[in-house]
Amino acid sequence: MEEIDFIKVVKNEIKDKNLKYVILTFGCQLNENDSEKIAGMLEEMGYSKTDIFENADLVVFNTCCVRENAEERLFGKLGEIKKMKETRNTIIAIGGCMMQEKSMLDKIQKSYKYVDIVFGTHTLQTLPEDLYKVIVKNEKVKEVIDIDGEIIEGLPIKRNDKYRASVTIMYGCNKFCSYCIVPYVRGRERSRSPEDILNEIRDLAKEGYKEITLLGQNVNSYGKDKFKYCKNVDNPEINNFAKLLRAVCDIDGIEKVKFMSPHPRDFTDDVIETIRDCKKVTRMIHMPLQSGNSKVLKEMNRGYTKEEFLELAKKMKDNIPDLNLSTDIIVGFPGETEEEFDDTLDVVRKVEFEQIFMFIYSKREGTRAAARVDQVPEEIKHKRFDRLKELYDSQVELQNERYIGTVQSIMIEGPSKNDETKFCGRTDSNRVIVFDPTGKEKIGDIVNIKITENHKWFLSGEIV
Repeated sequence: MEEIDFIKVVKNEIKDKNLKYVILTFGCQLNENDSEKIAGMLEEMGYSKTDIFENADLVVFNTCCVRENAEERLFGKLGEIKKMKETRNTIIAIGGCMMQEKSMLDKIQKSYKYVDIVFGTHTLQTLPEDLYKVIVKNEKVKEVIDIDGEIIEGLPIKRNDKYRASVTIMYGCNKFCSYCIVPYVRGRERSRSPEDILNEIRDLAKEGYKEITLLGQNVNSYGKDKFKYCKNVDNPEINNFAKLLRAVCDIDGIEKVKFMSPHPRDFTDDVIETIRDCKKVTRMIHMPLQSGNSKVLKEMNRGYTKEEFLELAKKMKDNIPDLNLSTDIIVGFPGETEEEFDDTLDVVRKVEFEQIFMFIYSKREGTRAAARVDQVPEEIKHKRFDRLKELYDSQVELQNERYIGTVQSIMIEGPSKNDETKFCGRTDSNRVIVFDPTGKEKIGDIVNIKITENHKWFLSGEIV
């Protein structure tokens, strides 16, 4: 049977039972996007969503293996759910990146025998069949999944937002940074067909979506694989990220375009020119630094030096008016010295990032960095993290002052959490803005706000 047939069979099997599902998502925006597809299939089969864990007849864990705490959270939740399994016969499914690690799969099979379904990062489409085997045939479904298969299009999707949507443009990564497990669990780079991407975004525009975020492990590698994992490529002229970005910006109804994440090594001039020329592309670009020291960057296999990163940041700011940069930084990479960490602080001072996602290095078994004997002690890692956070916090205060008097275009997200008489939204740089509505605005509208006050953790302003 085809997957659509399994959806129909499961739907018929569970009709009138009012079964509920809950999805717990760990990790990045790609995982969030995958969870929307999982939700779409489940609702197509007749399940309804619940936010109450204990009321679920089906629990799906969509896992991440980038950081150790994600594993701890999963195993903690599996311990909690064992009682639900015994009392309600709750079906338990685990998918995502963690299930692509053989050691994790072995642990699930050995210590958590009550788990019913295990699926990989690129087999979401098999979930209806997996549920069929559990519900109808009373089988458990556990297998190691190939990570480099054909891209599957057309899965149902249940969006979490009515006005903003994420669209995956490619899967996998070819960079093999020495600390990162992603290429081993997400596979090689595989680009979606440009027409499949554009058709999805056109449909979103017709449904009223105004903001699109393009997703990939390394979006500016889009097209380099020559679309060999796609069934059909109807528009081969759109063969790189810059051309795709321009095509997305040409779609009527879409007013804001973001993307996550690029790699500094592949940030070409044509992408910079596209951001400069296309006003729909938000002026907040994520540029993962990871370390500010050239020796550490080499050991990370990042492919650029401190000087090259600073030169790229300068080029982007010189060419793109009002550009803001966000970044990722890993503190305590194996062998990192105080002097090398000081280089990271130096880059932070010079670039003045609008937002920094800070991570304490977490050993990932199977990566080259995990095998190193010169691991930095936890105490030192935490002290360096605190120094980085202190520097960034001091910059945030100054950056907020620069917003005073400027006009920011924001999408209204809803009432302010602290004052329901006010509306709130976010700048392209993720600053929260609170303002008094005039009575004409509604959630999802894009409005211009003149910033009048800095409250450190948010800004306030007035409609202009």
